[in-house]
Amino acid sequence: MNKQPDILVIGLGPAGACAAKAAALAGYSVLAIEKKTTAGTPVQCAEFVPAMIGAEVSALHHSTIQPINSMVTRVEQQPADRMPDFPGRMIDRAAFDLQLGQQAAQAGAKLRYGVRVREISKSGKITLSDASFVSPKIIIGADGPHSVIGRSIGSGIDEFLETRQINLTLQQPFTSTDIYLSQQMPGGYAWAFPKGDTVNLGLGVHPKSKHKLKPFLDDLHHQLIDEGRVGRQIHSHTGGAIPAGGMVRPFGKRGQTLCLLAGDAAGLTNPITGAGINSAVISGQMAGETAARYLAGQPGAPAEYMEDLDDLFGASIARALAHKARLANHPHPGPEQLRSGWIAYPEYWQLQPAAQLEETSCPV
Repeated sequence: MNKQPDILVIGLGPAGACAAKAAALAGYSVLAIEKKTTAGTPVQCAEFVPAMIGAEVSALHHSTIQPINSMVTRVEQQPADRMPDFPGRMIDRAAFDLQLGQQAAQAGAKLRYGVRVREISKSGKITLSDASFVSPKIIIGADGPHSVIGRSIGSGIDEFLETRQINLTLQQPFTSTDIYLSQQMPGGYAWAFPKGDTVNLGLGVHPKSKHKLKPFLDDLHHQLIDEGRVGRQIHSHTGGAIPAGGMVRPFGKRGQTLCLLAGDAAGLTNPITGAGINSAVISGQMAGETAARYLAGQPGAPAEYMEDLDDLFGASIARALAHKARLANHPHPGPEQLRSGWIAYPEYWQLQPAAQLEETSCPV
């Protein structure tokens, strides 16, 4: 069966759903596919969203579980440091993704779950897992850190953090995001994020320390049991890779087919914190709007999209990469180095890195 939508969106996480909605609202035919059979599940996310994407994203209100008002950082076994003004919310990520997908469908996009890309030809023709074919005018790759579309245009991601997370019963409610820093995981960290009656307890490390994820997380779990904060029973496990190498070139061509990247596929996740929902929502909408502008006769829209992404996220990503590189030179960083490499401390923000992307000319 042949399908000829104007725009094909691959991935229906926050970036893909927002891209599909924006493109459909602009009046173009949109097909959006997702390899998962159900929106947002299994959850591969710590589920914290900062306050900076609040009122304008209505799906947040339907998926919020509890507010967050501060960040508590524990460096080794030293007394905890509290950052009082750190507002945000814990969400039900599956419900969030479902709401965003429904909004895209209401805008006119056609959504298909349980379908993945089998092959992309040199001309940009897509073969799907159900043996159907799609020949869109534009492809938006919102298919995560191992993006098929990104690799097809030479913008694959090759630096990651590996994560593991468990969900536990919470014995003592709290309203902060709790962070654990240790020289045993330089460039990574552990977290305890409250989610109503439960807590997401997780850890992110450099891939070379992937084998330590389970023992590290087990140790932290037992520590919090001893402190009376969490229960023993594990309700769920999750994990996966988070982009940690910075933004890749977010556009290119496969034959004559324009390809845009958004969210994790574009490397917009913060290399230190792993935060990516904010950038996914924003870049997804921008990618959908860029596709519409390109189809409306604006050939410079993709380059402007890259410039706009760099304006929005380039400085913060470059700063995180600079700290990541600095910590890599300290195989056993002390408390001072660990603090200076984390967003809760003034030292982190004092670093002024060079711009991440050089200006290049690459018209499409």
